[in-house]
Amino acid sequence: MAGTGVVMGFVPTAQGVLCEGVYTEVWTGELIKKLRSLLDGSWLDGIPDQSSIVENDAIHLVKVGVDPDVLVNNTTYPIPSQKLDDEDVVIRLDKFQTKRTPVTDDELYAISYDKMARVKESHGNAINDCKFAKAAHSLCAKQNTVTTPVLKTTGEADPTTGRRRLTFNDLVELKRAMDNLGVPQENRRLVLCPDHANDLLLANQAFQQQFNIDRNTGKIGHLAGFDIYTYKSTPVYTAAGEKKAFGATAESGEFNCSFAFYTPRVFKATGSTRMYYREATISPDTQESEVNFLHYFICMPKAMDAGVVMMSGSGPATATEALSLDEPYAIPVAGDDTAGADGETENAESHSAEA
Repeated sequence: MAGTGVVMGFVPTAQGVLCEGVYTEVWTGELIKKLRSLLDGSWLDGIPDQSSIVENDAIHLVKVGVDPDVLVNNTTYPIPSQKLDDEDVVIRLDKFQTKRTPVTDDELYAISYDKMARVKESHGNAINDCKFAKAAHSLCAKQNTVTTPVLKTTGEADPTTGRRRLTFNDLVELKRAMDNLGVPQENRRLVLCPDHANDLLLANQAFQQQFNIDRNTGKIGHLAGFDIYTYKSTPVYTAAGEKKAFGATAESGEFNCSFAFYTPRVFKATGSTRMYYREATISPDTQESEVNFLHYFICMPKAMDAGVVMMSGSGPATATEALSLDEPYAIPVAGDDTAGADGETENAESHSAEA
């Protein structure tokens, strides 16, 4: 009876009221829970969350945090202050809006989570797909520079598309690029596009044996110092090495990329979520009730200085670059990080489990 009292205290009890109100707070709360659950265990999980400093669906970059200098064995007091010269830039969170879809009266006026499930699932999944794709696009460099390396695969060329396969040598070069940027060895994350993940599966049986993809999160495992995930909607790069606009499709000779980043050097933030609806009684043209949702979210680097992109090269591979599928390549087995940038053995790194 106590539980019943809580529900009845929330729901108006006057006769007929239940068919006159739409519980937007309940709808919105359910969608928020759905969106949060879709982040769990994904390649966005574990990235520092700065949602607490979001104001009016915008965030001040100066509040995200910068790194001060560190004094070693200091003997001078008081400790001097340091002015952090980072310019305060206000960034609006990305706005994700679903198109309106028809709903039944039972769904629109529902207080039952079961009746909300169909609409919540469809709109939640649509928003989630788009926000992940936008996050991936934001974490990849526009083009190759000293601080934003964009590397190209060097393996055997696909006879149909001309795309050159990702080899384990390419993976080592990606690691070397992260090393050269001064990125710490821990908290490195690599997101492989499906083509590149399949390339490594073709390369060696040892990688096949440790390839254990989590279909819910896309996580594969740990290799060459990276926590590795696979994700389909990574950015597309032109043959000249330029990142195409968000949502642009690949043309001939253009392919999705893979990308690596250092999790403490990026951040994510969630803003407001809102429900909009129109009742059938005021829609004489369709005589259907309709709903859609608005959601604010962003994921981006604090600075473009701790990430590497691996795009697919194209054209015939040279004899020295081509990866022969008949020759086994030394890919370390699960739990063994022996492939250093210079071929020297490195100690295995321990990584804390992500929630």
